[in-house]
Amino acid sequence: SCTCTYLVRETGEAIMEEGAFYLERVSVSEYNEDDYQYEEVQPDEDWSLGDASEDLESAMKAVIGQLEETEATPRRPASTKEAQTKHPEIVDDFLRNFLIKMGMHKTFDCFQTEWYEMMYRGILNLEQMAFVPDVYVQNQLLDNELKSLRKQIESYKQAAFKAAEIVVKLQKERDFHRMQYRRVVQEKNRLIGDIKRVKKHYASYEPALKQLNDKYKTALKQKMLTSLERDRAVAEVTGLQATLRNVKPEYDMPPSSSSSQELRETQDDRKQDSEALEPRQPSKYVRSRHPNDSEFPVDTRVNPYLSQIKATASHKSGYRLASTLNVHELPVSSLALHPRKQVIVTTGDDHLWKMWSLPSGDIMMTGEGHSDWLSSCCFHPGGGKLATGSGDTTVKIWDFAKGECVLTFEGHSHAVWGCAWHSCGDFLASCSMDNTGKIWDLNSERCRYTLRGHADAVNSIVFLPFSNTLLTSSADKTLSLWDARTGLCAQTFYGHLHSCNDANFNMMGDTIVSCDSYGTVKLWDVRRMTAMLTIDAGPHPSNQVTFDPLGRLVAIASNDGSVKLLDLSSGKLSDLVGHEDAVQCVCFDHKGEYLISGGSDGTLRLWS
Repeated sequence: SCTCTYLVRETGEAIMEEGAFYLERVSVSEYNEDDYQYEEVQPDEDWSLGDASEDLESAMKAVIGQLEETEATPRRPASTKEAQTKHPEIVDDFLRNFLIKMGMHKTFDCFQTEWYEMMYRGILNLEQMAFVPDVYVQNQLLDNELKSLRKQIESYKQAAFKAAEIVVKLQKERDFHRMQYRRVVQEKNRLIGDIKRVKKHYASYEPALKQLNDKYKTALKQKMLTSLERDRAVAEVTGLQATLRNVKPEYDMPPSSSSSQELRETQDDRKQDSEALEPRQPSKYVRSRHPNDSEFPVDTRVNPYLSQIKATASHKSGYRLASTLNVHELPVSSLALHPRKQVIVTTGDDHLWKMWSLPSGDIMMTGEGHSDWLSSCCFHPGGGKLATGSGDTTVKIWDFAKGECVLTFEGHSHAVWGCAWHSCGDFLASCSMDNTGKIWDLNSERCRYTLRGHADAVNSIVFLPFSNTLLTSSADKTLSLWDARTGLCAQTFYGHLHSCNDANFNMMGDTIVSCDSYGTVKLWDVRRMTAMLTIDAGPHPSNQVTFDPLGRLVAIASNDGSVKLLDLSSGKLSDLVGHEDAVQCVCFDHKGEYLISGGSDGTLRLWS
């Protein structure tokens, strides 16, 4: 007979992670299949396996149940969740299971080799091998269960620790926000109290202000009366002096020494009285002058370039895109053409200005010094200097010969929108978001006049060519003409319904073109102070307008990415499409051969 040994894993109601195994010895006698006599075996009802369609698992459960019933092995209560062992585990399997569980694979291999070698030689007596008592097996299962429960406890501890940390963090955030809320409430209450006190304090000043205003009006009336009385007294004194000069003495004999002395004293007293009664000259009321202040030129000059432009320029209408230059990484904000050369300067939101040659597009110079975006630029009439305005509230003067900034004007309280040179080159005008314009003197390096009158930001400023007249456009929907010599407003144009973005003169100086934030373009007659023509180029805003040298075309920089051309002779409006973003600035060259435009796409485009 031969002996087969099977390693069977124990099954039961509760199967642990590391279950016990047992060996079952089965003896099979050698037989000859040909001589064996088959007999019919009647199935025992107690060993019935049930329906043949049951699966293997159910059949195994049925067999194990039958074995448990026949051997009447005592079972532990099902509620204990402990594995039930039918056959005790023998020593060698117990050792094998122990070595496998502990990971001692080398020892396990040595044990296996020695065990089977002794068994093969017959040295090992299996009958003497005792079984491991059930208590050890149960202890092993309970130990495994205890380890599993400890792992679960550890995971629960970690989860509880994380939850505690989250709770502490949320409590800290709650306390922080509660403290911030209380601080905000305290500041709010304090501000409300301050506002009430300020209102009460202001109300207490109302009677004093009213009283001071009444006193001021009374003083003005007294001043006017005093002035009238003084003028009347001066007129009487002047008449008396004329009468005395016309009166002749009755006798021609020379006066005595005493009488001549008395006469001289009388004349001296009358002279002092007349000097005291003489009206003050207007020069005594002029603001204090700086020794280096420049003098404004006479206002009767004629533009010397007008005849040359009429002789050389020709009327152009059909412009086409000739070239494109990538000049700035950010939007181009303004352009300025050199007075005599084919050179142009561009400014951008990247805090830089750059000089380019036309039409080749070669870069010649770059200037860096402003701390914010640049809004405008303008060439000196001599061509050797450049003025730039910026969002940093300053106006800078750059000298090309020195290659640096030589002068900085600080006086505006908000961003500077525009700047323009006087034709004499000694004065520079600027406009700002602070609702004012300023006239700067380059020789004395100071502000000569501040132009006050607009109720909103002043968006552009320009001099009438070879004149002391300034033109400004403002977000208060008006245009104004100013006398640069006195800083006073001479005329205001009303007609726009929206913020005026730009205004400019033609070369003759008799027509003004302006545009607003809804694309409306107006032409004004300077002599009649009335609007001559209104064109709707909207609905997109118009950013800048300019005349061609002959004054027959108007170029409009539109926010829809196109340059619009208005032919004044026919009233036709055409579009030049090429920019990929809003067009911010346009200008013509001196002969009208090129139209140059700059846009928010950072490019400069030449139309010929």
